[in-house]
Amino acid sequence: MAVYISSSSSSSGWFQALSRQRKVEQRMRAVGSDEYAVKEDKVKLGSSDLKVTKLGIGAWSWGDTSYWNNFEWDDRMMKAAKAAFDVSMDSGITFFDTAEVYGSKFSFGAINSETLLGRFIKERKERDPGVDVAVATKFAALPWRLGRQSVLAALKDSLSRLELSSVELYQLHWPGIWGNEGYLDGLGDAVEQGLVKAVGVSNYSEKRLRGAYEQLKKRGIPLASNQVNYSLIYRIPEENGVKATCDELGISLIAYSPIAQGALTGKYTPENPPTGPRGRIYTPEFLTKLQPLVSKIKEIGEKYDKTPTQVALNWLIAQENVIPIPGAKNAEQAKEFGGAVGWILNKEEIDELRALATETKPVIGFPVEKL
Repeated sequence: MAVYISSSSSSSGWFQALSRQRKVEQRMRAVGSDEYAVKEDKVKLGSSDLKVTKLGIGAWSWGDTSYWNNFEWDDRMMKAAKAAFDVSMDSGITFFDTAEVYGSKFSFGAINSETLLGRFIKERKERDPGVDVAVATKFAALPWRLGRQSVLAALKDSLSRLELSSVELYQLHWPGIWGNEGYLDGLGDAVEQGLVKAVGVSNYSEKRLRGAYEQLKKRGIPLASNQVNYSLIYRIPEENGVKATCDELGISLIAYSPIAQGALTGKYTPENPPTGPRGRIYTPEFLTKLQPLVSKIKEIGEKYDKTPTQVALNWLIAQENVIPIPGAKNAEQAKEFGGAVGWILNKEEIDELRALATETKPVIGFPVEKL
């Protein structure tokens, strides 16, 4: 790629242009490289027999019009999501996380995320019958859902939308206002009936996590995972005992929003904040305070020929017993995520990023996680 500078340009402008060119080339190398693709490098999910890739893909945005996609869903977005799925599979990322409440079947052309994921899997298997896909979905602990049968009924509805006879992981999306013991009994029933290979929870505090672990243990069923908000700028799981408890009990921590919904990618600046609901969370003021951390992430990424996104994800993987599930809306994002594994930050870099991140106050998390 040639760079042309007019005779009136200053030397500083010339160096800035070269710098921009190098950054573009570096990003292209990092995103497009197959050197660090996942290549079926898997880890056990907790103490279960299930193995999944070290990094998964979150499907929250697929079909959604309530938080993502600027409140609309159309064929272009559908094709982009399908491309994200296919590119993830091609790079060896075969673990996908969805939920019954992701997407919608009602307004603005939206569609349920489970329905989309099931469709993508079906189309993939038509081309490659032996393809291996690990699906995780979740039960919504709504106040009117009572008892273990409500879990089984919801799971069967999810399986219908996914067009699958079973899923690899079924999770309680959040603690219920009541009925949590019945929900856990339902998870155990799902395992015993062969509808799921492993079970987990999400947004569970240390106390709730220990209780769920013990209740399932009585039936000889391991609690495989706890899915929580966790990133460089949201390290509450390290502070509230959740991460330590997961490590102690052999429960995998699945990290959602691992790149802080894009805030850690370097894409957004105080002058260019995200649109939609994210703009109310990641404000220009917040992004201004975040810039030193983002700059350091970029600097470290240049050392490894990695993008800021890949560095932020690798930081989580380096914490051990953590499986990040960034959301992929298109093929480019999915391909980039594949470059987050197969290498590791050194201890000095890990500590330096944490130290810088402590200067940023965490944004709000899931409402019930501290209960």
